Amino acid sequence: MSKLSKQDKVEIYHLWHDYQISPAELSQRYRVGRTNISYLLALIGRHGLTILDQPFTAYTSNFKEQALRRIIVEHEPARRVSIDLGLKSSGMLYNWLREYRKNGYNIVNKQRGRQPHDQKRTADQTGKSATQARERTLTPAELEAENRERIRKKIERLSRPADQEPQAAEIAQAVTQLRRELKVSVTFILDAINANPNLPHLSRSNYYYTLKKKDKERDNQEIMAKIKAIYEEHKHRYVYRRITAELRRRGLLVNHKEVQRLMNKLKLFGIVSKRWLKYNSYRSTQGPIKPDLIKRSFSAVYPNHKWYSDVTEIKLKGQKTYLSPIIDGCTQEIVSYTIFRSPNLKQTMDMLKKTWHKYPALNGLIFHTNQGWQYQNGQFQAWLKSHGISQSMSRKGNSLDDGLMAGFFGILKREMFYGFEKQYKNLTELEDAIRDYIEYYNQKRIKIKLKGLTLIEYRKLVLS
Repeated sequence: MSKLSKQDKVEIYHLWHDYQISPAELSQRYRVGRTNISYLLALIGRHGLTILDQPFTAYTSNFKEQALRRIIVEHEPARRVSIDLGLKSSGMLYNWLREYRKNGYNIVNKQRGRQPHDQKRTADQTGKSATQARERTLTPAELEAENRERIRKKIERLSRPADQEPQAAEIAQAVTQLRRELKVSVTFILDAINANPNLPHLSRSNYYYTLKKKDKERDNQEIMAKIKAIYEEHKHRYVYRRITAELRRRGLLVNHKEVQRLMNKLKLFGIVSKRWLKYNSYRSTQGPIKPDLIKRSFSAVYPNHKWYSDVTEIKLKGQKTYLSPIIDGCTQEIVSYTIFRSPNLKQTMDMLKKTWHKYPALNGLIFHTNQGWQYQNGQFQAWLKSHGISQSMSRKGNSLDDGLMAGFFGILKREMFYGFEKQYKNLTELEDAIRDYIEYYNQKRIKIKLKGLTLIEYRKLVLS
């Protein structure tokens, strides 16, 4: 586990715990054995992330003896004992056991600190001479035979179920490690593996293909983690195209088809459109009907040139609330809104007054609505006229004439109401959720047609 920094270990745990990335995939990504990854996850699961801050510990002879007793006398699995004791690596316990047997079943703690100079020199000379003597005694044939034996043991020790051969990725990783350890060629290692009928075989072409595939899968794991984070951040409202745009905003260039494929692999599906019912505010003719100045040309070149409004009804547990917003034809942001428990003229007039405080200069603005009774009211029409605003109305029975406003109602209900009704205990909670959603819609939700910007960012861009 020495290859991994503390940050790597924390990241591995979160990828496994939060994003359900398997130990095998994490092993490939971080180029660490799957056994070590599994041990790390079990260790953190037992002791928490604070175990990573544990300083170096010089274990006493009594501590080691008690640990080994659990294995030898009580027959506990070594891995379980290691995790229970909080050892950084399961290999520590196996080393203690090997030394214990080597020293005649006695615990011998090595002397810590630097050896005296004369002792160190003697030991170095002894070790060096032994190594040189060994190298002189091995012939090329014997060295080759020893390397083949090490290769055999390495491949046999690959972690796997008893009835299943290791995957090509595991074998390729072992081959790469053997190249570094033995200083031999890939051809030599693969020949040694393939010549042994008891070992799983791997061709040279498959080895290089697996290495290339591992690099691609590692990149995909990073993208998938980002996709899942964006998906959760936006409460499952984003589908693949909007997630692609968000990834590009964060500096990651990726094709939308690739994002769609990875989302399908992760089983992440955005909220599907659903039919919704709109409150019908028409009550026959109440006042003068204004001409349609928009004629379904909803967009505007600059903000505060075309505004649209309507009222929608949302029903929860037999009770109703009514939302009356204004949407800008250029930025498509919600300029102002009011929420009332009943549709009345005060709701509409309060919406206008809130807008006036925010934008006091509205000369030349076109304000478009349907033929609802509120918009035919003399008080409403007089207010628009006194502020230099031209009133426009849809034709009777043509809901598409106010399509921009209808589109917003559909998005709102699809992304925070339909399918989420059980989350709201009463109308108060629902109304608070509507306010939160409108804030999110203006400030955070990107729009593909507006160059992948949020509505507020697009307003700043247009006005700059």
